[in-house]
Amino acid sequence: MNKAYIIMGVSGAGKSTIGALIAEQLDVPFVEGDDFHPRENVDKMSSGQALTNDDRRAWIEQLAGEINTIDGHSVASCSALNDVVRNWLNQHIKAEVCFVCLQGSRALLLERLRARKGHFFKDDMLDSQLQAFDLPEGAICVDIDASPEEISANIMRKISAEANI
Repeated sequence: MNKAYIIMGVSGAGKSTIGALIAEQLDVPFVEGDDFHPRENVDKMSSGQALTNDDRRAWIEQLAGEINTIDGHSVASCSALNDVVRNWLNQHIKAEVCFVCLQGSRALLLERLRARKGHFFKDDMLDSQLQAFDLPEGAICVDIDASPEEISANIMRKISAEANI
């Protein structure tokens, strides 16, 4: 069965960077989750307002639809902060979904967010995402206090070990 690896975590965790590296290493397509946010979501976050699950529904449906166009395995970035959103992903994605959770300290995440330029997510919204986040059961979890190459190598080891079970 095809797998959709969802690289998840709060903003600043490195979902896009790590997702692209994992997709390259697996030689599969990468889907950038942020590209599927409706304009209303981007405007809301740009103005410093946190999204609700209701706001996220259309985004998740669009993202899942794009993943479903891929014939084979895929990698996508998506915050997937809570069980409601992860359940939507599982319901809408035809492939087997495997969540890869990127975790780091608030200080590290804040440092990364402040270093980003031109992104719609504002660093003062980090706490709202940390409060909304719940750790998914059965996810591959990795610490992000390393280089992107080290993080992706750690994930690849875990993906390989999982495949050999």
